[in-house]
Amino acid sequence: MAHEFDQGPVGEPFASLAQDYPGAETYPAQAFRVEWGPIFHRGRLDGSARVLIIGQDPAELEDITRRILVGTAGHRVQGFLGKLGITRSYVMINTFLYSVYGQQGGEAHKDDAAIVAYRDSWLTALTGTAAFDAVIALGQLADDAWAKFKSQASPDVASLPYAHITHPTQPESSSGGDPGKLAAAIKAMLANWNAALEQLHPQIAHPDVPGSLALYGEAFAHGDLAEVPEADLPPGLPDWMRSSDAWAQRTGKTAADKRANITITIPAGA
Repeated sequence: MAHEFDQGPVGEPFASLAQDYPGAETYPAQAFRVEWGPIFHRGRLDGSARVLIIGQDPAELEDITRRILVGTAGHRVQGFLGKLGITRSYVMINTFLYSVYGQQGGEAHKDDAAIVAYRDSWLTALTGTAAFDAVIALGQLADDAWAKFKSQASPDVASLPYAHITHPTQPESSSGGDPGKLAAAIKAMLANWNAALEQLHPQIAHPDVPGSLALYGEAFAHGDLAEVPEADLPPGLPDWMRSSDAWAQRTGKTAADKRANITITIPAGA
């Protein structure tokens, strides 16, 4: 059986960007988990992408798979893209190259010149090698990242159809474990996503799967989440690493322990 896989940033201009990435001198260790290394992207780097996604920062599943947006947020975004008819022709990068450590880490460093400059180098490379139909930012920090880049981009890039949508895991982070608050937050998020879908769907001139737009209801329904494709990940990773299971968790008795340890548990049945 043949398996698809992603080779990573092996071609220019991305190879040079991956070879010459910033470390703790740019991303201070008190605000970012630089010890887990940079996580650059997910999706197409060959010029075939038609939708550009900007996320926030990698988490523990991403630390292991070496690609961004593979956990809950990734499955929700994959479903959102599917409603636009995009199942393959996308590329994703994050606002921050490393996982944010502490609630205020990202906000405190969103204006750091060296962080912005390296991210803008990726955005310049992406918009210079692919003809995008749309750009989507997940959350406020991603919206700020695109605004910074757009302010100095060429007119054709700055005028790309654009949507800033609620971050896919905002309902969980805002509800504090309260089921009622979680349901209300998901309902509000999906209403926000529906507005973005109605705006963007007519702009997608090159869908992978043409079709009419099916909006979300008030909660996620069967089929609204989509698995991360095998072709997005490095070769040899098992299928369960693309599942929606929370198979990786930061563990330990202290903050230092949790920072240094990720426990991987193969899902039952895998």
